Amino acid sequence: MRRNTIDIVTMGCSKNLVDSERLIRQLEGAGYRVTHDSEHPSGEIAVVNTCGFIGDAKEESINMILQFCQRKQQGQLRRLYVMGCLSQRYLKALGKELPEVDKFYGKFNWTELLTDLGKAPSHMPSWERRLTTPPHYAYLKISEGCDRHCAYCAIPIITGRHQSRPMDEIVAEVEHLVAQGVREFQVIAQELTYYGIDLYGRQCIAELVDRISQVKGVRWIRLHYAYPTNFPWELLQVMRRRKNVCKYLDIALQHINTQVLTNMRRHITREETYAFIERIRREVPGIHLRTTLMVGFPSEDEQAFAELKDFVRWARFERMGAFAYSEEEGTYAARHFKDEIPDEVKQQRLGELMRLQQRISTEVQAAKVGQTLRVVIDRREGNYYVGRTEFDSPEVDPEVLIPVEGGTMRRGCFYDIQITDADEFDLYGMKNKKQ
Repeated sequence: MRRNTIDIVTMGCSKNLVDSERLIRQLEGAGYRVTHDSEHPSGEIAVVNTCGFIGDAKEESINMILQFCQRKQQGQLRRLYVMGCLSQRYLKALGKELPEVDKFYGKFNWTELLTDLGKAPSHMPSWERRLTTPPHYAYLKISEGCDRHCAYCAIPIITGRHQSRPMDEIVAEVEHLVAQGVREFQVIAQELTYYGIDLYGRQCIAELVDRISQVKGVRWIRLHYAYPTNFPWELLQVMRRRKNVCKYLDIALQHINTQVLTNMRRHITREETYAFIERIRREVPGIHLRTTLMVGFPSEDEQAFAELKDFVRWARFERMGAFAYSEEEGTYAARHFKDEIPDEVKQQRLGELMRLQQRISTEVQAAKVGQTLRVVIDRREGNYYVGRTEFDSPEVDPEVLIPVEGGTMRRGCFYDIQITDADEFDLYGMKNKKQ
């Protein structure tokens, strides 16, 4: 047990990661040594930042807490704290079930941890943090909460209503991070397109992205978690006009069958979704779309699932994930629909959909062979440098592998790479010899 050392473990999404990074900065400002996601935690204090989105994520968070409870029981840990979405939602229940935890914090009051440790919070901007990502990229959280209230989603229950951060504050954070060496920003929110409505009375995501793009030193901006209904089309104008705004959009569509979409409370129809995709591809040629789809939602019969497969074949998403419906207590779906589709049917549909997407992804990747693409280098692994194109977000998208024998390359630097081969996941390339 290392004195004055705190281990922080982050579960779930990149929005949670930003919270952990802010906490780390505060703790280090108070004199602690902090490790993040250590394979071998050995600190005297541990903090688990939990996820509470769906059943599997909740189970993973609980299992992680139990591991640290065991370490505490064995005398390897002095204090254990839990924060994040899971404890925000189940604060009282977790306190009764897990007495080994010294204190549970919610999604927003984790700053009290400093006080509980007997330390005064450091006087620094609330957004200041210690990055846990490679130093050339960062996640940029622009809002909290969500006002969409999709039938299946527990996020609004956990995080409350949408709250945009002031635009000037976000730009100041970008300028601060650029000064530290960050060149690439993953702009994240539960719902990007709603940004600004609560503060400025209108959708301001296009204006915000345009302002970020004008900060000197910003090389790439990538957009995550948009919503199709009432989409702010001026955002695509910014994407076309600004070279450092990646031609990439992460926009969860969930389904295509109109009845399923209605039951999901998505406020869009099959026909509108097809037209939506067509317009995006027409206005931004070459854009790569990432989406998330759901199988097994109540009322998804075989015909509706067949429609979904036909849609995936037509849309040919460059990036796609999918998951099976999981009933979450307190949601509209849990109150109004019976979760009657058997788990084995959900898993069969999920596997079928992902096999279909795997074939599409293989074809999309193969089409890049022979092209020269701009690539940022993230790391070296064995005999390869590993990087990404503007169409690839960290952790979730394919990578580009370049043999080290082709010449020295530096992490965080951008290179023109000729793509020589591809598989269903990754690209392979060679550095332009003139660089």
